[in-house]
Amino acid sequence: MASRRPRPGRTLVIFFLGLAICYGLVALADMTSDTNSWKPTLGLDLEGGTRITLTAEKEPSAENLEEARRIIDQRVNGSGVTEAAVTTQGDRNIVVEVPGENTNRAQLEETVKRQAQLRFRLVACSDGNPGPCAAGTGLPGGLGRAPLDLAGAAQEEPTDGTADGTTDGATPTDGATETPAGQPTEGETPTQDDPAGDGDTWTVQDDIAWSRNPDPESIAIFNAHTCDDKGVLRTQEGDPANLPDEPDQSLVACSAPTDRISYKYLLSRSVIEGTELDDASAGTPQNGVGWEVGIEMGNDKNRALPRGSAGASDDFEAVSRAFQGTDEQFAIVLDSVVISAPVMTAVITDGRSSITGDFSEQEALDLANSLKFGSLPIAFDDDQTSVEEIGPSLAGNQLSAGLTAGGIGLALVMLYCLLYYRGLGLVVVASLFVAAAVVYAMVLLLSETAGFALTLPGIAGLIIAVGVTADSFVIFFERIRDEMREGKSMRVAVETGWARARVTRVAANTVQLLSASVLYIFATGAVKGFGFALGLTTLIDLAVLFWFTKPMVSWLAQFKIFNSGHKLSGLSKETLGMDLPHPRRTAAVGGDA
Repeated sequence: MASRRPRPGRTLVIFFLGLAICYGLVALADMTSDTNSWKPTLGLDLEGGTRITLTAEKEPSAENLEEARRIIDQRVNGSGVTEAAVTTQGDRNIVVEVPGENTNRAQLEETVKRQAQLRFRLVACSDGNPGPCAAGTGLPGGLGRAPLDLAGAAQEEPTDGTADGTTDGATPTDGATETPAGQPTEGETPTQDDPAGDGDTWTVQDDIAWSRNPDPESIAIFNAHTCDDKGVLRTQEGDPANLPDEPDQSLVACSAPTDRISYKYLLSRSVIEGTELDDASAGTPQNGVGWEVGIEMGNDKNRALPRGSAGASDDFEAVSRAFQGTDEQFAIVLDSVVISAPVMTAVITDGRSSITGDFSEQEALDLANSLKFGSLPIAFDDDQTSVEEIGPSLAGNQLSAGLTAGGIGLALVMLYCLLYYRGLGLVVVASLFVAAAVVYAMVLLLSETAGFALTLPGIAGLIIAVGVTADSFVIFFERIRDEMREGKSMRVAVETGWARARVTRVAANTVQLLSASVLYIFATGAVKGFGFALGLTTLIDLAVLFWFTKPMVSWLAQFKIFNSGHKLSGLSKETLGMDLPHPRRTAAVGGDA
């Protein structure tokens, strides 16, 4: 079977089309962003940034301080290669340094020191829907946003013939009669210690019953407090409430303010703890707009739960069955603040659902990171927290020196290749320029999408890539020259030489990728950035070698100046070191004089 004929022209067109798309994305980001997207984001050492100094309220242990530092480091670096520096200072302080200009310093500070104490509770009543707490003095119903939806990752098919998985009114639980499951019967009085009023062990059904008929003591506490326009719970006299947020107690809490309006909620005990959360991620809703935070509940029956429940996923399913199709709400409470109070639109059987709301992209990412990486083991004193702008740690001439060194190295490699490979050296020069264009495009895109910050060690990783890329050319070109020394034409030598050279080059780049991965995974700070830059440029080297250098050489092999072994091509017999034919020597025979 004949081998497929290479089509270098088509490969080159596709490659340059992909490069054009990359720069088109950069241009699009520049039009939609307030910053200059054509300039890469620089790190702390080159540009400076924001420094946040956190001071613990009490004297934490060294283990707790280090654990808090690790969690904060994961939060600020969790959504990209920002190379933020998080260090401990003394026995009470944690210093966070984030590169670049941070326009929302308050949001950054909140993300850093957030406790991330997540609990899922049932809503008994609220300002917008007083219900059994109608004697309260909260805001009239109907103000503000409508309740959000809490939908599962995979919705159950409706059982009543409807198309959207909802029913008219509450969906009774298994075995329910006209009285909702867990609802106290006549003569029974619910209390905080006995939600159902029957003296039995507390279950999720008791939480559901309590949310529909809360105890008078909790209603009184709800009516005795209010929320100000900043979302702070206060007494009717205006003093901060400071109610404890305990999993075994009901809670009165405020929602995060929207348009200077905050709602007050009376919430059940904690149905599900944040420690039972397996994963959290930010993304855009399917067939929707905006941002959401996807959450996945665990159902490990061997893990320690806040009570003797069957597991978070089972409890979540029980609540969704009882609340589906009703206006009853399920509150998501983060650090005693109600961040979302959705209604149930489907039965959630696998523990996977999403939190939707008026999230910006950054807010969704911050919330997902806080939930994913857990709560801090220590609390910080707000009065001693300081936020300040810092300058670059390295002088500007060091950046200039690094760029100059890279330029000199690139020029020397080009000059050597032109002198040694002659015509083929033009391919080296073109490939290096193309590789530089691809690297610059990727750095710009990663700065916009992944928070990549370019530091001096990162620049060093990019400079090392010049030698890596040149090494690829040497291996390929020497294989071609070896094949031509055996008498093959350039067209044949290019294909057979490539078959051998690519195996060697892929093996060498794989080793380098492994080294870069080890640096990125196990190192921190500047070394992590060096590993990332080295790995990125190694991948780009492979892309340029396969989709530009090799097609370019195959295309040049079609021209007579290269295929005939002209001196300027670098493939003449003289440059290949092949023996040239010598003229035959003859001896003159003379007679006797």
